[in-house]
Amino acid sequence: LIIFATVIASNVLADSVAELSKKVDMSIYLRTGTTEQQAKPVIHALRQLSNVEDVTFISSEQARAQNAQNNKTDQDVLEAISQATNKLPAVIRINLKNINDTTQLDGFVKENKELKPIISPNRAPSFAGSRRNAIENIGRWANFAQRAGLAASILFVVISSLIVFNTIRMAIFNRKDEIEMMKLIGAEKSFIRGPFLVEAVVYGCIAAVLATTIGVSLFVAASEKLQSYGIATANTTNALTMYLGVVLLVMIGLGALIGVISSALATRRYLKI
Repeated sequence: LIIFATVIASNVLADSVAELSKKVDMSIYLRTGTTEQQAKPVIHALRQLSNVEDVTFISSEQARAQNAQNNKTDQDVLEAISQATNKLPAVIRINLKNINDTTQLDGFVKENKELKPIISPNRAPSFAGSRRNAIENIGRWANFAQRAGLAASILFVVISSLIVFNTIRMAIFNRKDEIEMMKLIGAEKSFIRGPFLVEAVVYGCIAAVLATTIGVSLFVAASEKLQSYGIATANTTNALTMYLGVVLLVMIGLGALIGVISSALATRRYLKI
C-alpha cells in the first residue's frame, strides 16, 4: 500500500507541476503601438524554435482590457486605468515545452533582426527578469517530484522485502521440528524450501490485491476534493480506471517478486539443510 501510495503521489505531483508549468508564459515586451502585422515576422520565427509550444500576440489595447478585467473588483485601479493616457506595451507571450530551458529565447532576443526595432527598451523580457526565479522553481519542483518518487519507491520496496524476510525467518523457527523430521526422512532441499517460497508469494499477492483495492478506492474517492484545491488528479484517475486490471497485475507481480527474493534470502540464511 505504501509503494502504491508513493507512486500515485509522485505521479499526481508531477502532473500538478506540469499543469502549473503550462500556465507560466514568457513575455517579450514591445514598443507601445506595435501592431500584430509588424510583429508577425517575429512571431513566425519564434514558432520555429524547437522549445516553443505556443506564441500569442497581445496588442496595447488588449493588454489594457486584460488589466482592467484582472482588477475589475478594485475600483481605484479601474479608475486609474480609465484615466491613464499612457498606453501599455504590446506583448508577445510564449509558452515553452521545457520552462527550465530559456537558452533559445535568450539567443533569439539578442540576435533576431526583426525584433530589434520593435522590442521595448524599457522592459526586459520576463524570462530575464524577476519572474525567472519563479519559473526555475517550478522546473526544480518537477524534477524533484520525479526523483523523490523513484527514491521513495525503492526505499519502500526494500522495507517490504525486509518485512517478508522476517516473516519467513519466524516461520522457519516455528517449524524447526517439522524441518528436522523432513531432513531425517531424506526429503529433497527443494521440497523443504518450497512451502516457504509459496508462502512468501501468497503473502505478496494478497498484499498486492489489498493495497490496490484500498489505494484505488481511497484515491478515486478523494480525487474530486483534491482537484478543487488545484491538484491535478484527472490523468491519474483516468489511467487507474482504464487500466485497473494492468495495475493489479503489476502490483501482484511486484508482490510475488518481492516475496520470492525475500524468501530465497531467508531460507538460504536460516534454513540449514
